[in-house]
Amino acid sequence: MTDALDKDLPAAREHIAQACRVLASRSLSDGFLGHISLRVSEQLMLIRCRGPHERGLAWTEAADVRLVTLDGSQGAPGELDGWSVPSELPLHAEVLRRRSDVAAVVHAHPPAVVTADLAGVGIRPVIGAFDIPGAKLAAGGVPVYPRSALIASRTLAQEMVDAMAGRPVVILRGHGVTATGDSVAQAVLRVLSVDVIARMSLTVVSAGGTLRDISDEDMAELPDLGSSLNLEIAWRHELSRLGQGLATTPVTD
Repeated sequence: MTDALDKDLPAAREHIAQACRVLASRSLSDGFLGHISLRVSEQLMLIRCRGPHERGLAWTEAADVRLVTLDGSQGAPGELDGWSVPSELPLHAEVLRRRSDVAAVVHAHPPAVVTADLAGVGIRPVIGAFDIPGAKLAAGGVPVYPRSALIASRTLAQEMVDAMAGRPVVILRGHGVTATGDSVAQAVLRVLSVDVIARMSLTVVSAGGTLRDISDEDMAELPDLGSSLNLEIAWRHELSRLGQGLATTPVTD
């Protein structure tokens, strides 16, 4: 596994850098906070680090993505020369240690998701064909880790993974969200789906409406449109938005 991925490390670094820029362009993690990791081997990961010319997620470059061990030391000579690992590296490392099904981890700070949770508005399957992967994600449950601390220790990271309970996404109360995936793209798109549901739910509640889960019958009718549409085309769209310099658009787009 390591040898195969070693050949693609430059491409993987660029992919993670693009994903960080997507987070910023979608206002899922404004400013210079938030990070993405990708499993490389049992003990190694690529992760966005803070470099000597840090400007924020929107300006992440491939050089900002460094190879490190799960303990936070450099994974190859020179990898951390001028760069520092995120203080919340344990958040990524513990997910990768305990979840063999996970290849990538995203930690972001979407304001709408944090706001909805603080308002007592959970992520529920209130949408259907509007976003089929999002509907199915919500139907399976999006748990909440009830602490607002920085996940900077292995103990807190273990608590977060426990709260995650095997689900793809967990909300961190008053903090943000941790999402996982088979790929970086899938993990980022899951954050986007949760954010869209949070935004729509807050809009319904603020308009005086009542949130209603879609019926079991309608949920059963939602097809699996396959990775070509749900992942490949969806991700190509996000990268194209970057190329056009598009800012966040309304959830009705």
